[in-house]
Amino acid sequence: MFADNLEQIESLMMNIAIAGLFLLIGLAIQDVLKKGDVPKFGRIAVWLVLFLGMAGFLAKGVIQFVLEAQLQ
Repeated sequence: MFADNLEQIESLMMNIAIAGLFLLIGLAIQDVLKKGDVPKFGRIAVWLVLFLGMAGFLAKGVIQFVLEAQLQ
């Protein structure tokens, strides 16, 4: 059972790792933007883009995992 789903689990974990990478990049960019003279709108725009990317990869991983599990 576990060996059958190993590829799906690996794919899901990769998507979660990429989503975590988006979060870390966002934290790093936020730290840099705090030190500079960047308007608040710029910081909000950066976070929106990074959050949408992170949410997209998480959703893609979960949906792909569920759909592949239903096909088996």
